[in-house]
Amino acid sequence: MFFLPCNPNNVFTGAEEKNALELEAEICALNHYDILTSLLTCCCFPIRYRTMAVTTRLTWNEEKRLQKLLGNVSLRLLYKSSVHQSDIFYMLERCIHQGPTVTIIYFSEVLWVVFMLEHYPEKSDKLTRPNPSLKFSFRKDRESEITGILETEMKIVSKQLEFYFFGKKEFSVDLGKAILSTYTSKDNDSGQNFCHNTKFLECEVFRVEGIKDDTNYISKITRAMKYRNPLVAELRAYKPCVHIISEIRILLLGPTGSGKSSFINSVKSIFRGQRTRHAPVGADITSITEQYRIYPIKYGKYGTCLQFSLCDSMGIHEKEGVGLCMEDIPYILKGCVPDRYQLNPNRPITPNHPTFISSPSLKDRIHCVAYVLDINSIQDLSSKMVAKLKQIQKEVLKCGTACVLLLTNMDNCSTLPQDNFLNMAKAMTSQSQIMDVSKMLSVPIYNIFMVENYTSEWELDPLKDTQILFVLRQMLRIVDDFLEDMPLEEIESLTASN
Repeated sequence: MFFLPCNPNNVFTGAEEKNALELEAEICALNHYDILTSLLTCCCFPIRYRTMAVTTRLTWNEEKRLQKLLGNVSLRLLYKSSVHQSDIFYMLERCIHQGPTVTIIYFSEVLWVVFMLEHYPEKSDKLTRPNPSLKFSFRKDRESEITGILETEMKIVSKQLEFYFFGKKEFSVDLGKAILSTYTSKDNDSGQNFCHNTKFLECEVFRVEGIKDDTNYISKITRAMKYRNPLVAELRAYKPCVHIISEIRILLLGPTGSGKSSFINSVKSIFRGQRTRHAPVGADITSITEQYRIYPIKYGKYGTCLQFSLCDSMGIHEKEGVGLCMEDIPYILKGCVPDRYQLNPNRPITPNHPTFISSPSLKDRIHCVAYVLDINSIQDLSSKMVAKLKQIQKEVLKCGTACVLLLTNMDNCSTLPQDNFLNMAKAMTSQSQIMDVSKMLSVPIYNIFMVENYTSEWELDPLKDTQILFVLRQMLRIVDDFLEDMPLEEIESLTASN
């Protein structure tokens, strides 16, 4: 705990008082959980000292959500209106020259947030140029929602902090009265702006640390969030085009260590809202996955299951007697293998097995096969491995199953020059790699996608979320195309046992 030096005469000179306030500001800037000492002075009474723990009003979950939204950064509290002086110039004194900042206005159920990539303004009327910024809000019980991509001008007018977006005043903050004023567009008849005043609970300003010197930082976040939330909503509402199918089953196949289980964990993490590692992950020559698993995808910790599942199995190996047994693959595709079946490289399942599903329906079978390959190892695939993959693809086509190809282990997909996330299949470092693998497995180029799985990360990233969600949506659309193209007689025969 820090204490200001004691003055035995109970009198501070101007220089001493200034030094005390500078020490207080410096201590507060260290960390928003640090202890700072505030000096209380009174002209009629001896000076007393008080220690105060200055902490943010953010809850742990709110802080994590905010950090995740901004790219897993760290936050350090600079200013808190209920503790420091509720004066705009005093706030600026604490916040200038701090680099990127986040200003949070607290209401009972909603948080207003303004992220500014550049320094807070000095004590002048306005910034010399627009400050690349984001303004968004989130409710305590809902996901964060970005409200726009904003080029902000900040002005100080009548001791208020005014925010102008695209040249139009959107809202202002009066710290002394703890009022946030929002402004609506002009009325057609009177030509007047309407102002709505709302009392807020608190104003806090944080320094944002961990941002790389990247001029595209804001555009990347906003571009990702622009697509992420709609993709989540679309996948939550997804229903197979054939109504008698309760869920779509996607089987991931590929060499050991290519990223099959990691993709499953990544998808489950996104919809769970936190990192999960349900599917075992390994990179040894022997597969760590020993069971055939069907993983349902649930929205939220206690939410309902979505209408698609991801299926995992042993990795494919070039050697016989190692990895997934080739004789098991047709039975898996047809839906004859039950969940949690213990796979054996040397002993394939047979119709005599007690758990064998002898009459699988359309909803039991695999509707899409996703081949998973490490993009850095495509050229190193042995002739035996390629032969096995081609053999599997023949069986997939024979069963009338949709197929896609996922190329994993891309080096930081978010740095690739992509205009938007709807054109991800084209954003590859080498088109020749796509052509080679397309010919090798007879997979159309438009069914080949890149993906960067979550591996060692502890927090989710909106950029990575968006990219994974896009790939998943495309897979489900491809499945729907295949189901719609199936002859009605075949669908009726496969669903006769329902």
